[in-house]
Formats: sequence, structure tokens, C-alpha cells
Amino acid sequence: MIAYNLESINKELPSGVKLVAVSKFHPFEAILEAYSEGQRAFGESRPQEFASKAVQLPLDIEWHFIGHLQTNKLKLVLPYAYLVESIDTEHLLDAVNAWGEKNGKTISVLLEVHIGAEETKQGLTPAEVVALLGRAVEFPFICFRGLMGMASHTDDEHAIRGDFANIKGLFDECRRLYPELKDFDQLSIGMSDDWRIALDYGCTEVRIGTAIFGNREY
Repeated sequence: MIAYNLESINKELPSGVKLVAVSKFHPFEAILEAYSEGQRAFGESRPQEFASKAVQLPLDIEWHFIGHLQTNKLKLVLPYAYLVESIDTEHLLDAVNAWGEKNGKTISVLLEVHIGAEETKQGLTPAEVVALLGRAVEFPFICFRGLMGMASHTDDEHAIRGDFANIKGLFDECRRLYPELKDFDQLSIGMSDDWRIALDYGCTEVRIGTAIFGNREY
């Protein structure tokens, strides 16, 4: 099933759009099955699970951390993360930068944008994103790679398109305002239920779990 699902999704993805297989809550065997089909980018959201998988699975896996990250869990994530996609507060950004300075490592990050309707979603406001990027020099151990966002959890395609359009608009505005941020070129939007819509809004990455692995194991 995993092999078939990966093949089907990859056939639809345009060149230049990365598939991150969201493997959180799924066992090593499922990840290795996807790996055997050529999948290399995987997304995890719980620090302990992230660290356990990172040290026990193949070394050429590209690990993306996509969940809420507490500052007391940085040591479980930052040594192994190819990309931290969920920087949702300035406080977290400060802590990640400090960890990078202490450990001599530059951390690649996406700023997580809260644009959808749900009050419970994590993330920075568009104004906060613009302000932080304007102070990028204050974070010398951070490489700002782009934005991550989620559409509102709804069956209303018009609302989903509106959210994606707003995130893409902010992404384009940030690139216009800060051309000196040469690596700021990643837009991570689109999940199992809405990734095809995200393709219409210039995403460079989609994060797909259930449509690859099936329902999660809890």
C-alpha cells in the first residue's frame, strides 16, 4: 500500500515540489518501506520520537520537524533536523539561535504562519513574520528558508484557497522586502486532504502522512 500510494502521489507532483512523508506515530517498518521506494524526506512532530527514529534509521534520511517545539526539547531535535518547519514564536527562534551558537551549527528553519480560522493553531501573524525577517541579522545561527502554513480545517474549498492565497501572498511579500535572504525560497503548504489545491499556490513542499501510510497508530 505504501509503495502504491507514494507512486501515485509522485506522479502528480510537479518537478520542484518536495514530498515530505509525515511518519509521526508510524513504526520504523513503515518508514523503511517508504525508504525502500526512494523516499528520503520524512516529517515528525514529537521530539522523543523524532530523536529515536533519527538515530536508528538510515543516515541519509532528511528529517523535517513539523510539530510544536518546546525550548527544553531542542537537544532532541536540532542535532538531527534537516529543517525545523515550525518556528512559531520569537522566543523559540531566540532559543534555537542560542543553541546553534553553543553547538556551532546553523539551523535551517521555516517560520510557521497562523492565517487559518482556528484559534487553536500555533503560529506567527503575518506582521510578526515580516518584523522578524527584518531583524534576520540578529539571528546569525539561523538560516531562514521560508514559510510553513496550514489551511483551516474545513471542507470549504473556497476557504482553503483563501488561506493558501494569503500565505503565498505573504511569502511573495517577504521575498520582495528582503531580497538579501537568498535562501528564503521554500513554501511548505498542503497536507493529505488539500495538497492538490496547494499546488495551485506555488508550494515547494507538501507534507503528506495519511495518504501515504494510512491512519496513524496511537
